[in-house]
Amino acid sequence: MTEREEQRKTRIGRVVSAEMNKTVVVAVERRVHHRLYHKSMRRVHKFKAHDELNEYQVGDTVRLTETRPLSKTKRWRVSALVHRDDVPEVQLSEIAKQENLKTAAVEEAPAVEEAPEAAAVEEAPAVEEAPEAAAEEEEKK
Repeated sequence: MTEREEQRKTRIGRVVSAEMNKTVVVAVERRVHHRLYHKSMRRVHKFKAHDELNEYQVGDTVRLTETRPLSKTKRWRVSALVHRDDVPEVQLSEIAKQENLKTAAVEEAPAVEEAPEAAAVEEAPAVEEAPEAAAEEEEKK
């Protein structure tokens, strides 16, 4: 490494989006201590970083290095992979299917709830009649 590269800032963060071509969005978390309440708070900043080969995926932990401006918002370059987490790829069609199933279940739920209440109302008088009938039978004897 040259002297100039050693002076550049570096950050370690997690890739949260890899949708753009040759660009990843990396969330870098830092902890700050509140002066008054003495509580440790989490602060997250998202950086857009250059990924020349589109090799980094969502969930990867990467090292960013400061670089010259590459676009309006891109000032960082991914320099190394620190750790790779296997995150399953979820297709948008699968998410849409799950949403449709949830909405269908919600629409059917009131119809299912009405049936047990009606059955409970019908059963209640039957239970009340049984003791009266038993009392009448005892009086006859």
